[in-house]
Amino acid sequence: MSISKVIGTFLKNILPSPFSIAIVLTAISFIFALLFTNPGVSITDYAIDITGFWEKGFWELLAFTTQMILMLVLGHTLALTTGINKLINVVVKYCNTTAKAAFIVTLLTVLVSLFNWGLGLIFGAILARKVGEIAQKHGNKLNYPLIGAAGYSGLMVWHGGFSGSAPLKIAEPDHFLVDSMGQVLINETILSTMNISVSIALIIILPLSMFLLAQKSNNFHFELSANLSLDNINRKNVHGAEKLDYSKIFTIAFSLVFIITAIGKIFKADDLSFLNLNYINFLLFGLALLMHGNIARFLNAVNKAIVGSTGILIQFPLYAGIMGIMKYSGLTILFTDFFINISSQTTFPIYTLISAGIVNIFVPSGGGQWIVQGPIIIEAAKQLNVPIAKAVMALAYGDQLTNMLQPFWALPLLGITGLKAKEIIPYTMFLMIIGLIIYIGGLLIF
Repeated sequence: MSISKVIGTFLKNILPSPFSIAIVLTAISFIFALLFTNPGVSITDYAIDITGFWEKGFWELLAFTTQMILMLVLGHTLALTTGINKLINVVVKYCNTTAKAAFIVTLLTVLVSLFNWGLGLIFGAILARKVGEIAQKHGNKLNYPLIGAAGYSGLMVWHGGFSGSAPLKIAEPDHFLVDSMGQVLINETILSTMNISVSIALIIILPLSMFLLAQKSNNFHFELSANLSLDNINRKNVHGAEKLDYSKIFTIAFSLVFIITAIGKIFKADDLSFLNLNYINFLLFGLALLMHGNIARFLNAVNKAIVGSTGILIQFPLYAGIMGIMKYSGLTILFTDFFINISSQTTFPIYTLISAGIVNIFVPSGGGQWIVQGPIIIEAAKQLNVPIAKAVMALAYGDQLTNMLQPFWALPLLGITGLKAKEIIPYTMFLMIIGLIIYIGGLLIF
């Protein structure tokens, strides 16, 4: 049996649906709190108290949930614009071998994902699919699964980019951990010397690594279903007020309100405190409207994109409930003490990266993981005198790293490309190993 089949079978056997995993983690948190944080009351009374902690936390992060849903939906909507499709059609002309395609698809997917992870995920998937369609049309042999993995590479870099959940959340003046860590602007996280150096290394090394791997790979003929269609709505016979939905002038005028307001903030700001999740979503909203050209096409794309956000919508309250149990029962303090006992200033960022990678297998969401793991990491970092910004980025690196093993976010790509998870995992594992070396190097050097 090939390594890809072994890994695919293993993951299938140990991982139920992400929602079921969230329920299991909730139960584990409940049991741990019951066993290790009881202040001396009866088990029944304390079980009721823990249930109250869970319910209290369940509703505390609704704003954050909405922010993350918009981040994915608007990025996906932007990826479905005619402009992005034209760019992809130009690019695929140069992807006439597996090696060239691997380099170009990886490079562009990484660059786009550093701007927005939702856009990068769908952009990479569509680009990989188009490369496959061109190869099939001309009867060329291609290692299509490798190209699919290249189109998924952006999910290994996104958390260090301008849509990273943790660094953007802590840049807000009233984020949910502000009392314990204060506000940390992106010049200390996303725009830090460490993260810029790591990002440059990723932009250079990942495409080159995939290029070299592709040169040694076996190419083959494959069959794809009907050509991918973005199904943009064209203008039809409309009457009365419905004409506004197809009015280019009306839509552009409204979209410019978003864009001009966003640009105005840049010139008015004294620092980077304005650059947070709300700002990125506000700008994405305007760009998506502008690039779709009319409201009908925009809403059609939103309808397609919103399906992919159901996991965030239904799982984040459960993660918030877990945070509530940990926060109000005192479990956070126990886990923090464990980290402190096994770590030093040098090793703590590495342990954080590794633990975040493991947690991401079970909590396949950067935002959800920050909710659960963030409080522990921050308290431990403070007591070990590790810079909070570095600890946050270590968590971000670990979270995104094991996306190359966790198939949850690959589902849109698999649907678009027609590939199976077991077909791309050998190549995403290769990307993960390269990324691990880069991330650990960055954490040790800086």
